[in-house]
Amino acid sequence: MNKLTFEWPIRVYYEDTDAGGIVYYANYLKFLERARTEWLRSLGIEQDTWLSHRIGFVVRQVQMDLLQPARFNDELIVTVVVERLGKASVVFTQQVLHANRSVLCQAQIKAACVNLGESGESVKAVPMPAEIFEVLKRAN
Repeated sequence: MNKLTFEWPIRVYYEDTDAGGIVYYANYLKFLERARTEWLRSLGIEQDTWLSHRIGFVVRQVQMDLLQPARFNDELIVTVVVERLGKASVVFTQQVLHANRSVLCQAQIKAACVNLGESGESVKAVPMPAEIFEVLKRAN
């Protein structure tokens, strides 16, 4: 089965870098998150709509390999591929590529669908609402 790849462009800003002009490692997680958010948006899934129903996605597991540095003002491409779609979770493979397509970072992210509850209540894993699950299933 051929998996669809979503791509999102990002430019490295000064605020993303350390004193040497190299992207600080934790900022790759932000780049990956932004691409997943834009992927959902491209599918018509607005997270703020679901948050008003107390449904959200939380990252449960991250495996990330930093291969080469990105630097201030680089143009990057962040990819999103769904590896596995479960009833209550999604496993993504993502890459951060330089504009020349060399791989700078690769990651596998597992996100779980949760009921956020009210203030003071526990956050609990729940099956994805059918509207979200069906859109993700069709997009994969």
